[in-house]
Amino acid sequence: MTLAVFKTLWGCSSDIRGGIEQALEAGFTGVEGPVPIDAPDFFRELGDTPWIAEVSTCTPSGEYLPLPHRTVVEHLASLEAGLLRCIPGGPLFVTSMAGSDSWGLDDCLRFYEGVLGLQEKHGTVISVETHRGRPTWNPWMTERFVVAFPELRLTCDFSHWCVVTERLVLDQEPILLEKIASHAHHIHGRVGYAQGPQVPDPRAPEYEAELKGHERWWDVLFASMRQRGMARATFTPEFGPDGYLQCRPFTLEPVADLWEINRWIGHRQMTRHSLL
Repeated sequence: MTLAVFKTLWGCSSDIRGGIEQALEAGFTGVEGPVPIDAPDFFRELGDTPWIAEVSTCTPSGEYLPLPHRTVVEHLASLEAGLLRCIPGGPLFVTSMAGSDSWGLDDCLRFYEGVLGLQEKHGTVISVETHRGRPTWNPWMTERFVVAFPELRLTCDFSHWCVVTERLVLDQEPILLEKIASHAHHIHGRVGYAQGPQVPDPRAPEYEAELKGHERWWDVLFASMRQRGMARATFTPEFGPDGYLQCRPFTLEPVADLWEINRWIGHRQMTRHSLL
């Protein structure tokens, strides 16, 4: 099984062409991001560059958290509209921040049944991200969904679960980790810690435990992907802006360079994966 690393366009300081060039120069396979307003220009710039599409349901433009009090029907309609925008660009698959964390279990189950229905209808893989603000915001709720729907695919971003549980929770839940791993389709490589979804700099020695914890969990995902016969594992380093990246008070000077960190994480996993 090979490892394909993608550059996130979230927080990219250049235009799409510059982002693609950065990704390829770093030895990454392609890019990951949503379709912008000007879809034809975006697709033209992509050309034959491999691309993972992002779709967020029921969000204000340019944001990621869902609007309040939106129903299952509304979120499914939003997801389908997003799919229809993506499909002309020929993405490898769609990773989606979808649904709402405010729903009860019955609504969540109806929603994921609908997600699988849209996947079949449009012939496009939909990988559901484990994300705060969504039904997958913690590991135990997510376990219920994968038990109910064995076909459900996950984009695993374990950084969110670290902050909501205030610990490296999957070290305490090895059986649950194995169950989640059996549904892993894609990995978002951000390192979280007890008090936040993004350590200031994963290269810093004070965050060694968090970095190695996430890498242990990613290795379980890689092993499951290999066991399931996947020819390629996809991994997107996803350290980002928007409050994730810490800034110094008053000056708002970032404590680290996002692209340097994401490139470092990507190269580190390429090296590690070649040794697994």
